[in-house]
Formats: sequence, C-alpha cells, structure tokens
Amino acid sequence: MSGRRGPVAAGLMMSMALAAIDGTIVATAVPAIVRDLGQFSLFAWVIAGYMLAQAVCTPIYGKLADQFGRRPMLALGMAIFLAGSLLAGVAWSMPVLIAARVVQGVGAGAIQSIVQVIAADLYPLEERGKIAGLLSSVWGVSALVGPAVGGVLSELASWRWIFLLNLPVGVAAIVMISVYFREQVERKPGRVDVLGAVLLAGGVVAVMLGLQQAAWWLIAVGVLVLGGFAWWERKAAEPLIPPWVWRDRVLLGSFLGSAVVGMVLVGPSVYLPTYAQGVLGASAVAAGFALAVQSIGWPISVSLSARLYLKYGFRDTALVGLTLIGVSAIGFSVMVPSVLYMGVCAFVNGAGLGLVSVSMLVGAQNTVGWDRRGVVTGGVIFFRIGGGALGAAILATVANSTLAARLDGHGSVDEAARALERGGEGLDSVRQALADAVHHVFLGMLVITALGVAAVLIIPRNRPQ
Repeated sequence: MSGRRGPVAAGLMMSMALAAIDGTIVATAVPAIVRDLGQFSLFAWVIAGYMLAQAVCTPIYGKLADQFGRRPMLALGMAIFLAGSLLAGVAWSMPVLIAARVVQGVGAGAIQSIVQVIAADLYPLEERGKIAGLLSSVWGVSALVGPAVGGVLSELASWRWIFLLNLPVGVAAIVMISVYFREQVERKPGRVDVLGAVLLAGGVVAVMLGLQQAAWWLIAVGVLVLGGFAWWERKAAEPLIPPWVWRDRVLLGSFLGSAVVGMVLVGPSVYLPTYAQGVLGASAVAAGFALAVQSIGWPISVSLSARLYLKYGFRDTALVGLTLIGVSAIGFSVMVPSVLYMGVCAFVNGAGLGLVSVSMLVGAQNTVGWDRRGVVTGGVIFFRIGGGALGAAILATVANSTLAARLDGHGSVDEAARALERGGEGLDSVRQALADAVHHVFLGMLVITALGVAAVLIIPRNRPQ
C-alpha cells in the first residue's frame, strides 16, 4: 500500500461522518418532512429503511473489497449513497423518500466497513489505535450532532438540504481517497455469491423487522432463512462468509463481543435522555449533556487502547472495557437524581465501549491477511449493527413490561413520556414507573455485559504478533 496517509485519513473521516450523521439527522426534521410529504404513518421507515439496508450490505461489501479491492468498492458505495441522497433531496412523496433512504443505506454499508479496512491497510498495528480513535470520534460526534443539524437545516432552510449537502462532501471525500490512496490488488477469478447475498439479506431483514414489531412469526421465518444461508455457505464455491470464519476462536469471540457492543450502546443512548427529562424534569440540553459525555469517553479510551492491547493482548483489553461497562451499568441502575452523576456514568460507559470495540475490530483484522481483512471487518461491523437491533428490542421489552406492571397493565415508554409532557393528575406514579423501567433496563444491560465477558473469553489469551 502506498499514498499520502494524511489526505486519505481526512477522506476516510469525511466518509464516516456522512454515513454516521445520516443515521440520525432526520429525527428532528419529522414535522417539516411530514408537512411537505404527508403520510406520517410511514415515517418510521425513513429511518428503519436506511438502517436495515446498511446492516444487510455491510458483510457483502466486505467480501467484495477482498475480491476487487478497497478503492473501487468504496467509490461504488459512495456513488450509490450520493445517488440516494440526491433522490431523497428531491423526493416528492413519502414512499419515494423511503426508497431513497434504502438506496442511501445500500451505499452506507460500503462506507462504514471499507473505511475501517482501508485504515487497517494503511496503518501498522502500533498506530491502528490512533486512527481507530479518530474514526470513532467522527462517528460518535456525527451521530450525536445529527439531530441538531437536521433541526437547524429544516428550520432555517429546508429539510431537503439535509440530503443535498451530502453531495459536495461525498464528492470531496472520494476524490481525496482516489487521488492519494494506492493499492495493488491481485484480482483472482471468482464469482459473487448472489444466492448467499439474497439469503443473508432476506434473513436479516425478517429478523430485524420481527424484533422491531415484536412479530415472532417473522423472527422465526428469518431464522429459517439464515439457517438456509448457513447451509448454502458450506456448499458455495465463493461463499460470502467462508466457513473458516466460525472455526477461528479470535474471530468468533470478536463477532460476539461486537454484538454486545451494539446491544449495550442502546441502553444509555435511548434511556438516559428519557430518565433525565421524564423523571428528573431536566431540559433537553441537560439530557443531551449526559449523552454527549459518553461520546467523549469513547475516543479517549480508543486512543489509549494500542498501549493496552500491545502489552496485554486483545482479549484482556476487551475484558477491561467490559468491566468499565459493568461498573457504569451498576451506577446507572442505582441512579442518583443528578445530571452530573449521569454524565460520570456515561463517561465510564463510553470508555468501556471504546476499549471493547477497538480491541474486537483490530484483533479480528490482525488475525488475517490483506485478502481476508474485508470479510472479517464487515463481520465485526455487521454483528455490531445486528447487536444494536437485538439490544433495542430486548431493552424495550424490559422497559415496557415494567411500565405495564406499574401502570395497571398498560403503558409504554413513549406513552409515559407523552403523559409527563401533557401534565395533569397522577404524574408522580407515572414518573416512578418510568424510573423503575429505566432501572430494570440498566440491570438488563448488566446481564448483557456478563454475557459479553463469556463471549470474549472464547478468544485465546495471546499478545498480538
């Protein structure tokens, strides 16, 4: 590999920012979009379509990057992402906007995975923690400021600029990477595993939709389709996810550990603002502060991670991170009514997530050579996204079942939050029920963290070579 790393790194960070910010930027533009396009009942698919397409396509692009090279696959993904952005910016109906978001997600699946692969190609193991920290910072900050940017653009200009501004930034990013990044790819004759891609996409979509809608029959269908995918991969000439991946203890532990990262990330992201505003009566700014501190702890720990995994190994570094996550979960579960206290717990949680995420990613990449790095990187990110969907469903079930038990057999987190906004009688009981629900969510997060420890212990205790 050759090229000037500075401009390439800048292009990678710009690309990562686009993929991250578009996952959250539409959240505060709902009124403006619905006012223009109508059909509010379909709006949830504007977000879900993007996330589903991104999750499905991530492992596919990882395999293609190993087969055809990083640069052409990233350029293809960015082109698809920008085409979706253009279509979203000129959308004339809600179904068209949803379709455009799906196209964006197809492109984002390439961006998020291949950006990490290129970073691993450019930087040696000793420096990989630094670039991973930069990319994690960009990802965290972009996802955090996304709603604020979306709100400002929809108020001062038009919600369409949320998508149209992607075009100049995306073009600049891909030009920088194309000009300064050079790779030598030995293209081997082979076929794309189309049937495997279809089975994986169908199974993942069915399971994720089933989790979102609590439709157990749809989850069962998805599991059956994924079983068919596993059967086919053992027979395919060029499998999308080769069987050797599952026989490697480092990779298996890294995939499961990454799923835990996704699951644990949901708890504070969703329920800290709910607790701060609904139980403590804090402002949206104060609630945002508690969550923002988490995004500070994450990149700090990532930037320090190389020292830990070079000295103690990837497994022990991940265990330190899981210990910090467990400490934060205990702190959250005995919540002190203070935004400052919440911020301290969130910082510890972010530090733990940073250590686990980077040790799982870099550990998996370090296990294989260049020609397999895309597959394992795509796998790590795929499991992180899938873990997030699973964690959201599990923790929502915990929260809503607690509220139903406290509020005479009915109620959900959203309904409790709306009741507190409206005011009236019985607010103390609703506020206490919401506090109990959040308490149980963080106890659930503690259980998930313990499962993460078991998953990481699969990895052999070896120092990186």
